[in-house]
Amino acid sequence: MSRPELPYKWKIIVLITSAIAISYFDRQALPVAIAAIQRDIPISNTQFSELQAAFLLTYAVMYAGAGKLIDVFGTRAGFLIIMIWWSVACASHGWAGGLTTLFVSRLLLGVGEGGGFPAATKAVSEWFPANERSLAMGIINAGTAAGAVLAPPLIATILSFASWRWVFFLAGIAGLVWSVWWYGIYSSPRNCALPEPNQAGTWSWSKIITRIEVQGLVGAKFLSDAAWYFYLFWLPKYLYDVRHFDIQHVGYFAWIPYAASGVGCLVGGWFSAWLLRRGHSLNFSRKAALGCSAAVMPWVVAVTHLPVSFALVLFSIAFFGQQSWSTLVMVIPADLFPPQVVGSVAGLVGFGGAIGGVIFNLIAGYLLDHGFGYGTVFTIVATLHVTAFALILCTIPQIHYVKISEQRLQAI
Repeated sequence: MSRPELPYKWKIIVLITSAIAISYFDRQALPVAIAAIQRDIPISNTQFSELQAAFLLTYAVMYAGAGKLIDVFGTRAGFLIIMIWWSVACASHGWAGGLTTLFVSRLLLGVGEGGGFPAATKAVSEWFPANERSLAMGIINAGTAAGAVLAPPLIATILSFASWRWVFFLAGIAGLVWSVWWYGIYSSPRNCALPEPNQAGTWSWSKIITRIEVQGLVGAKFLSDAAWYFYLFWLPKYLYDVRHFDIQHVGYFAWIPYAASGVGCLVGGWFSAWLLRRGHSLNFSRKAALGCSAAVMPWVVAVTHLPVSFALVLFSIAFFGQQSWSTLVMVIPADLFPPQVVGSVAGLVGFGGAIGGVIFNLIAGYLLDHGFGYGTVFTIVATLHVTAFALILCTIPQIHYVKISEQRLQAI
């Protein structure tokens, strides 16, 4: 007897998860290969933070802009455009001759990658009911872990036989191959009540951002992603600078916390969906899972006081909690708002997160270059998710679908 074919909507999830994995490999390429790059291009801690801030700045702007673009042009065409852009931008790092050209490449990469998660959230809102969304988003968010897990060993392997420039060339080629795959497979469901493209453009951010629920999500994402982007970009450098790892050791061990983050994506989405199936309200199911995720984050404060093996355990716990949290925060726009505006809401939320990453990366670089040390930075990071959870409790007393009439949609 042949096995039943995987339902189309879950094939879409696999496809989008692959795209997110590519995006996280791309953005990890610079931090993981930084030791090799520095042999050709000297880069201080402050300059390293500025390179990451350059990526996050355009990522923030385009996270919001791409959400609107995807609402206007649709998921299929929108995702295709942004993937081609970010793949070419990633490859352009390989031609960098100095800090300035690296800076430009980071700006261009952020422009493209800003659309990944708004497109993913849009696709989930089109294809999945509320009781399946958190699991679907958890699987997609696990793509962040897949890309980040693959980055250290694959980059170490590439560097063992080729220049660091080939890390970026090969990553760009992978994205272009995915673009062909996506264009040939994806289509929106026929029963998805989406507006005509010219109507979608009439829904302004200025009205959407006045909703207290959106403000709470933007603020919470600002805080939690400040921590996440610090972990994402600085963990390899911390291992190089403080724990004295070489490229091979980073390849051997740096993937472990990212693997834990993938487990967190799946567990967070599964736990919230399990609570829903047990008869709990959507509000309780989302907030209970968010609260559990935030509760494990303060342990990272002890990282600098422990041997490296225990430090990696604490990093793993923090990465697990962060990505469990992120999965749930990303699915809440689809819980609250109709599909016609989900891309725009998700874009604004992601904008807040990326701006948090910009600001905190610059703060971290300044602190580390002015003698404060990683202990101070980890102390700050340990408080951010708990504060973000308190903000969500205050601004979203009940997570439930916001009914917006068609007349109001057009007014928005």
